[in-house]
Amino acid sequence: MLRQIEGSRAVAETVALCRPEVVCAYPISPQTHIIEAVGVMVKAGELAPCEFINVESEFAAMSVAIGASAAGARAYTATASQGLLYMMEAVYNAAGLGLPIVMTLANRAIGAPINIWNDHSDAMAVRDAGWIQLFAETNQEAADLHVQAFRLAEELSVPVMVCMDGFILTHAVEGVDILDQSVVDAFLPPYEPRQVLDVSDPVSIGAMVGPEAFEEVRYLAHLRQLDALVRIPVIAAEFAQATGRESGGLVRSYRTEDADVIIVALGSVLGTIKDAVDIRREAGERVGVVGITTFRPFPSEAVRTALAGANRIVVIEKAFSVGVGGVLSTDVAISMHGEQFELRSVVAGLGGRNITRRSLEELIARAVSGDLEALTFLDLDHGAVNRERERMASARRSGPSAENLLRDRDRGPVAATWVKEES
Repeated sequence: MLRQIEGSRAVAETVALCRPEVVCAYPISPQTHIIEAVGVMVKAGELAPCEFINVESEFAAMSVAIGASAAGARAYTATASQGLLYMMEAVYNAAGLGLPIVMTLANRAIGAPINIWNDHSDAMAVRDAGWIQLFAETNQEAADLHVQAFRLAEELSVPVMVCMDGFILTHAVEGVDILDQSVVDAFLPPYEPRQVLDVSDPVSIGAMVGPEAFEEVRYLAHLRQLDALVRIPVIAAEFAQATGRESGGLVRSYRTEDADVIIVALGSVLGTIKDAVDIRREAGERVGVVGITTFRPFPSEAVRTALAGANRIVVIEKAFSVGVGGVLSTDVAISMHGEQFELRSVVAGLGGRNITRRSLEELIARAVSGDLEALTFLDLDHGAVNRERERMASARRSGPSAENLLRDRDRGPVAATWVKEES
């Protein structure tokens, strides 16, 4: 049923339709509304049988999910940003044990300085942990991906992380078609765990493995990820057949048939990029977009096929590796090995900074004309950066850059005008 609903609520209701048996989480913005809504449904008896476990930290949340899944329960949790880092040890353990936990990651910047707004630095920090990572472009896709995630996790016995942009999606109210319970039940069969704790057949969980077998264990985890590259498109196609709409999959192309320049990105920014591409198309520029839904495992062959024929590839990054550059760009470059193309990385939207259509239009125009550097920071205030660099060079105890930038901003023309008007 189509409803005007907050993204977090849409995800919570969809997760409930998947009939999780154990839910645990520790509140952290911008994930909180999701887990609060699930908790209310459990308490009201709308989601039953299900045990909602209040925990004292994000590490405990993932630890409880691991215990529940190992015991044979369908387990779900959610987190964001520093919360994900706090549960990092357990995140790796869940993947290493091959437990089909589903987790929502409401993408948020990682400090310091503290920032509660959106970028992808949290997801990038755990990209090699062994979880499947699916990125949603819209709230409709965020909801749909959770249904697919539970099925994928349980078919392959591997944890799945559904990434949705914090605040941009989690707190946005828009039309979302919430599935009927009968549709979800038909698509997602009752959970039959591959692993279960049985007192009559005891096993060890998380036992130590030495050099004689550890490499093989990790290679088996790698093979499960490769299996996911085969299963994800199949599950997405079956979901489309069951619901009448497409969501999920590996990659999705937009106006790339004759494109000389193709923009690549993850998540909600794809909508704005498509708008900018439409405008540049009207100006006669042959540009297109490739959105990557499955980031881990990285769909190299699908990306290579989607980008075939492009002379220039521009990757929009909402995170980056300090001292190196683009994260997504590296994967794209590896996928395109042997092809003749020009790759440009553009870091944008860090800490929730708006990525405007106008800035993207200008960026595309520069890309078409070949005027982009290898690494660009979109809408960067070079004046502020240069002032801080000069300060650091002239004074050993220059102080934290974040505080200095804020003080400079407060002493600027806008702040001075505000003070004058108030007085």
